Amino acid sequence: MSASPLPEPLLPEQLSVPCTIMRAGTSKGLYFHDADLPPPGPARDAFLMAATGTDLLQIDGLGGSRLVTAKIAIVKPSTREDADVDYTYAIVPPGRGIVVYTSNCGNISSGVGPFAIDSGLVKASGPLTAVRIFNTNTKKLLVAHVPVRDGKAAVGGAFAIPGVPGTGAEIFLDYTQTVGAKTGRALPSGHAVDTLTLENGTPVDVTLGDVANPCVFLRASDVGLTGSELPDDIDQAAGALAMLREIRGKAAARLGLCSRWERAESESPALPLVVLVAPPADYPDANGRPVAAGTMDLQARLIFYNRCHESMAGTGSMCTAAMSRVPGSIVGQATRNATGNVLRIGHPLGVMTVTVEALHEAGSNDVTYRRLGFSRTARTLMEGRVYVPNVVVNEVPR
Repeated sequence: MSASPLPEPLLPEQLSVPCTIMRAGTSKGLYFHDADLPPPGPARDAFLMAATGTDLLQIDGLGGSRLVTAKIAIVKPSTREDADVDYTYAIVPPGRGIVVYTSNCGNISSGVGPFAIDSGLVKASGPLTAVRIFNTNTKKLLVAHVPVRDGKAAVGGAFAIPGVPGTGAEIFLDYTQTVGAKTGRALPSGHAVDTLTLENGTPVDVTLGDVANPCVFLRASDVGLTGSELPDDIDQAAGALAMLREIRGKAAARLGLCSRWERAESESPALPLVVLVAPPADYPDANGRPVAAGTMDLQARLIFYNRCHESMAGTGSMCTAAMSRVPGSIVGQATRNATGNVLRIGHPLGVMTVTVEALHEAGSNDVTYRRLGFSRTARTLMEGRVYVPNVVVNEVPR
């Protein structure tokens, strides 16, 4: 089933496009059929920015003024033999007036399978339908195992994730084939630990990992934090954020994502993700509930667009899990249990459990991942049409 062509405006001054709003994992976003949007380029960018909202509050669009609610999925049938659908992720960071396509989002990815099934792009089969998703941002394949009921994606279930009220049907996302998403290697430098030197001469030990999305990992203590802080605390720590901005820039340059570290904000605003790690500890979550050290294997706080993530990005969890199995890595040093097939990550909204089955080659840093993934829930919140003033798209230079 193909998406309908771009419709004529239903209102004289506005362009109308079919849109589905989904809560996917701990994020919320707009889901579109590729064929319903203007072609890739300036007109599409202008449309997506207007649909989401370009101001800080995103008051004139459907975004929610937070990074986790300013996200977009664009889906179409795939022409690849190994994929059912192609999926492009985009984000319109509040107040920046840009649309960014350079990374993937694990949470938004969890809604792609249900969206593809419910819109007829993929036929439901059996109690569990595997949807093979080619992510165009990273050129990697992931597989969503989606529970189905009566030919549609199931909604009800007993699976719960921190940060989302209630329970739902468990969707398992297999990220095993996303190693080397941008650089082609899990350890782009070949080292478990690299040292970045700040402009003031301070050396900072980091691990550069590239699974699902490139990440730079460092000890929370190296920027004056404990690792138990909540997002508001980190977002107000000006000194730590300044250090993290420089560390991210230098990591981006080391990974070849920008020409100079000072240009990371403009040339690579999304990647690498920054992950602060610390050993397990007791802390209250963002809702004031106690989180016990014994329920986790390490703590992690993820920074993107220079703000602390409210929970834990799905792709960030995959790279964290992968690096936890690299002997001597910054993540491995903070991890209490670096063996077994699961990793429990303490984040601002609780503890996330991910699957990681790894084989380590003795005498080297090389690790083979037999299974890497995480579970999420997702559901459609609304289907309808989003309206954008014609002038927004029509006046964009072609």
